Amino acid sequence: MTNHSTHLATIDPEPIMDFPQPAPAPSRPERVPAVAWRKLGLTMLIPFFLVAVMGLAYLGAFHQPQPHNVQVAIVGDTAATKVFAQTLKDTAGESLDVRTVPDAASARALIGQRELAAAYAPGAENATLFLSSAASETTASITQKIFLPVAFEQHLPFQVADVVPVGTHDSTGQGLFFMLVALSIGGYASSVPLSGFMARVRLRSRFALAVLAGAIVSTIAVVIAGPLYGVLQGNLWGIWSLSWLYVSAIVMMGMGLHPMLRHWTTPTLTLLFVALNFTSSGGIFAPSMQPGLFGGLNAFWNGAAWHHAAQTLLYFPGQSMGLDVLKLALWLIPGAVLMVLTHLWSLWKTRLANENARIRAVEEAIAA
Repeated sequence: MTNHSTHLATIDPEPIMDFPQPAPAPSRPERVPAVAWRKLGLTMLIPFFLVAVMGLAYLGAFHQPQPHNVQVAIVGDTAATKVFAQTLKDTAGESLDVRTVPDAASARALIGQRELAAAYAPGAENATLFLSSAASETTASITQKIFLPVAFEQHLPFQVADVVPVGTHDSTGQGLFFMLVALSIGGYASSVPLSGFMARVRLRSRFALAVLAGAIVSTIAVVIAGPLYGVLQGNLWGIWSLSWLYVSAIVMMGMGLHPMLRHWTTPTLTLLFVALNFTSSGGIFAPSMQPGLFGGLNAFWNGAAWHHAAQTLLYFPGQSMGLDVLKLALWLIPGAVLMVLTHLWSLWKTRLANENARIRAVEEAIAA
């Protein structure tokens, strides 16, 4: 018995199971103060604003392109040609502005100068449509759709002569437009961190940073579009210079607006340099194919000036681009003025804060 009792005492008892304890009931979340809801609502206005702006601009500009006074010509100087041109003009209404040119050489010259979008030359055996895909690939496509049925009614085989074609590495003719997109985004994205750094440097240093950012963004875009992808096949320095003017103006505008608009700076720049800029640039549809608002903006907006000038350097050398360069230079003015005004405003706020602090210190000293 003694040995048996001793044996039983040495046996380990069965371990007690450790059941998980139920988690404590979650406490009720604290009530969100009304000011936090109000701040959230104001912040959410930004994405709502952006979706409205982008939807209105892009769909408004691109959803239903229709010709408006597109400049075309009928080749020939006979009475029958003039009657045919007038009949076509009467039928097309405001869609086409039809004239006659004496011969194919004149048609080619006017298309090469971007004075005509297309010229239709009916002949004894076929009909030829002269156009330029480099001026606008979409306009070239639309004019073909307009004149192909005309040739069909005349029982003439239809052929196309591309007077100024697009580059071999830019089959859509929209490479410059997408370069414009890169430049624009690089410009206004650069302005945000530079705006946060402005208080640490003098005014002239702010301008230096703006033009330096413009130079770097332009260099990156030109290298990608030129040596890397071959969209730019010449005049790299000229296009770089145009890009530098263009981007510097955007950077200055952002740096000038940020002290006043704060988190609304990016939506404002998106409105100016994306929604209104890309849609009116002529890079997708020429202004004669768009509603009046975007065609009107094309006359003076900076993206349109850059695109037209770059297109001139790339495909239409020898043509004047002085007006486009002037527009780009003028766009530097509002950004520069805003930077100066916000600098003066910042100085005034600092002096006012210092004066108020001095007054409070005097009052506290008197009270003590």
